[in-house]
Amino acid sequence: MYAVTGATGHLGRLVIAALLRTVQAAEIAALVRDPEKASDLVARGIEVREADYSRPETLGPVLSGVDKLLLISSNAVGRRVPQHKAVIDAAKGAGVKLIAYTSLLHADTSLLGLAEEHRQTEGLLKASGVPYVLLRNGWYTENYTASIPAALQYGAVLGSAGNGRIASAGRGDYGDAAAAVLTAGEDQDGRTYELAGDEAYTLAEFAAELSHQTGKSILFQNLAETEYKAVLLNAGLPEPIAAMLAQSDVAASKGALFDQSHQLSKLIGRRTTSLRETIRAALRG
Repeated sequence: MYAVTGATGHLGRLVIAALLRTVQAAEIAALVRDPEKASDLVARGIEVREADYSRPETLGPVLSGVDKLLLISSNAVGRRVPQHKAVIDAAKGAGVKLIAYTSLLHADTSLLGLAEEHRQTEGLLKASGVPYVLLRNGWYTENYTASIPAALQYGAVLGSAGNGRIASAGRGDYGDAAAAVLTAGEDQDGRTYELAGDEAYTLAEFAAELSHQTGKSILFQNLAETEYKAVLLNAGLPEPIAAMLAQSDVAASKGALFDQSHQLSKLIGRRTTSLRETIRAALRG
């Protein structure tokens, strides 16, 4: 039995879709906070189990009978460590045989502010005694294509990444990788995968590709961290998220989102989705 936490999120749904290519629906449990959002999964024959990271009492029973668990990191930045600990403790109590955790690219050395909670979670996994595998995901290209409407409106891609090269990949690539690890025949215990796209680009190159596909002149405007944070706040983002994104861009300028090991494409057996393809898909809507 395979279980996926956060199964109604963007990544969770993609992992389940990838699992269904090789695994029967009856062998998959979707762990979700709100079962009403998972009716489509139920329709596909997948067992939906209510589980909430912040309610530890819900976790033990829903992990009963689970062999391999994908722990998709919580989106509650600042509260992730206790939430993840609750899942790890429950998995240990339920006898789960493998936990795959979606960590962060080069989490052990990363300059990204986001890395600390991932480092702590990795430490919890190591101390738990439960077999585990780390999926250190790089940036999703969709993190940047989400800003395309604003870029088209104002004629500029804004950020603080300077000339830093970003080896991102499509969210679906990471979903395929998680499914590949969960279903692998080889023992995965103790492995660490540094997952990033085959293609790296600067935000200036991102803007150039967007210009090429739309026929509009889109420039990259590099901002100081405080300026970029202010832009994000003005766009309506909560302060912690705006601060996190601005700091992440600055870290990207120093190489925090770059990797050329090609472990992701090796794991999924194909090249990762190109920047061109992801921009094209975003423009199609």
